[in-house]
Amino acid sequence: MPDKSAKRRIWGWWWFDWASQPYNTLLITFIFGPYVVSIVGDGSRAQTIWGYGIGLAGILLAVLAPLLGAVADKSGKRMVFVWFFSALYVIGAAGLWWSAPDGFNIWTVMLFFCVGLIGMEFATIFTNAMLPDLAPIEDIGKVSGSGWAWGYVGGLIGLIIMLTLFAEGSTGKTLIGISPLFGLDAETREGTRFVGPFTAIWYVVFMVPFFLWVREPRKPGAVSISEAMRGAWPELRTTLKALPSDKSLFAFLGSSMFYRDALNGVYTFGGIYAAGVLGWTVINVGVFGILAAFTGAIFAFLGGKADSRFGPKPVILFNVVVLALVSLAIVFVSREAVFGIAVDASSSLPDITFYVLGALVGAGGGSLQAASRTMMVRQGDQEKMTEGFGLYALSGKATAFVAPLSIGVVTGLTGSQQWGILPVAVLFMIGLVLLAFVSPEGRRRA
Repeated sequence: MPDKSAKRRIWGWWWFDWASQPYNTLLITFIFGPYVVSIVGDGSRAQTIWGYGIGLAGILLAVLAPLLGAVADKSGKRMVFVWFFSALYVIGAAGLWWSAPDGFNIWTVMLFFCVGLIGMEFATIFTNAMLPDLAPIEDIGKVSGSGWAWGYVGGLIGLIIMLTLFAEGSTGKTLIGISPLFGLDAETREGTRFVGPFTAIWYVVFMVPFFLWVREPRKPGAVSISEAMRGAWPELRTTLKALPSDKSLFAFLGSSMFYRDALNGVYTFGGIYAAGVLGWTVINVGVFGILAAFTGAIFAFLGGKADSRFGPKPVILFNVVVLALVSLAIVFVSREAVFGIAVDASSSLPDITFYVLGALVGAGGGSLQAASRTMMVRQGDQEKMTEGFGLYALSGKATAFVAPLSIGVVTGLTGSQQWGILPVAVLFMIGLVLLAFVSPEGRRRA
């Protein structure tokens, strides 16, 4: 049994998932993304701009992530980077308040959004690298799955608070029929725009346990950050040259690179798709988000249990197949037809179908991401685990721009939000093929 100090470190690490999840739940997918669609007024144009903006942020992440990961590995000072990128998270999220309908400038809005996104993504890189220090290898699956589930619960509660107390629908009232709290003006969409400051405040408050309880173990041979910066590129270059010789790790990094990018594409554009294709309001998308977050929390927890019992590869394999099928299904759901069957304009079948698909995305995404963290622990060198998670960060960011950019390009070329989602299914399938070359036990294999 872990002692009280170890349990407290695990709980502190879990609180990061709770604190950071609203950026994904509230800003990317279910509240702010659909709000932008409603202000721009053209779902295809909004999806195209959103795709280019997030794609360019992904390019920046891909360039900087491996270098900063190498610096953190050599210096042993991951917490310094967590503090810095947490500040970017808060600044970017809070800045979304300045997105009023009058004088709305989507490029300024995207700038703030991308600053916060970069902060969230980099903070996640350095906190994920702390996972192997928290528990024995046989318990890592449960720790990762429970942390992801805890994050989903936080996102779910944050979403419920926004929908019931702040975000106004078409009537100017929230989900429970009241005006936005604190005298926020529904006419200028202050209730919905409050999602930015709300997300920033949420992060500041709930990161307190993380910073109080999580401590980095001392790294033998650690150097100063300035010295680490000078040696980061040569060490990274050596690591990358040697990577193809470890075929299982190389295949896993390649597989996860594609399926994680595809999953991020679904998360990023799910709410925008529903708003543009199905005509959903922020409230409709929010209810959809509650359902997805609820299933995500349950199945991240159950997936963690399955991970510890069967290993992470079966969990990953199952969920990639499910998500590939769901992403294909989304293409064939519109207000006019569901899977090729024409429906009346007043039919609720498209809405019900999309709710079901959203629940499957939440369930599959939660357990997939939690199992991927534990698979990295198995694949990486146990003596150089921080370096291993640096490679994992590199693989996750190296093509982080492909899904949003491809969605933006295909949507722009076809003028159709439905066909614009199709690249996501292709990315899932590529990840599935590469997964066949991954050893379930990685470096633990006999």
